[in-house]
Amino acid sequence: MDKRGFTLIELLIVITIIGILAAVAVTSYIGVTLKAARSEAYSNLANLRLLEEQFFAENGRYTVSLGNCAKDNPGNDAVIRLGGGDSTNALPGCNPGTGLSFSYCIQTNMDINGNNTTPNPCFRASAFGDSGTRVDNDIFRIDCNNNRNF
Repeated sequence: MDKRGFTLIELLIVITIIGILAAVAVTSYIGVTLKAARSEAYSNLANLRLLEEQFFAENGRYTVSLGNCAKDNPGNDAVIRLGGGDSTNALPGCNPGTGLSFSYCIQTNMDINGNNTTPNPCFRASAFGDSGTRVDNDIFRIDCNNNRNF
């Protein structure tokens, strides 16, 4: 008798192996995309700190508080344009109202922990993960002393 094909056991073993490989691949993919989305906040917060320090060097003070410190921030455009005027965006690659996973704000006279720093000037820049993104509810901060929570 000529036997051709696979037995049911062989097929089940192959399907199980494919399932395990797929589970590992999907988990790795999710981790990589989350890390990439968070890198937006890390980079933009570092840029905001540098812009604040430049503003301080030129004006002897930090900017006024900008944006609403919450996710889905309707005041995000003011932070994106910090120091860049109406036509230039301070955060490279950021266009107001589009393509961001985080909402940003800047608070003056505050350190990384939210303590009042008056009369010593300082600021705290924050990034809040927006709703409907992989980073929903993530919060990252940096202050004038380069203290950060990321």
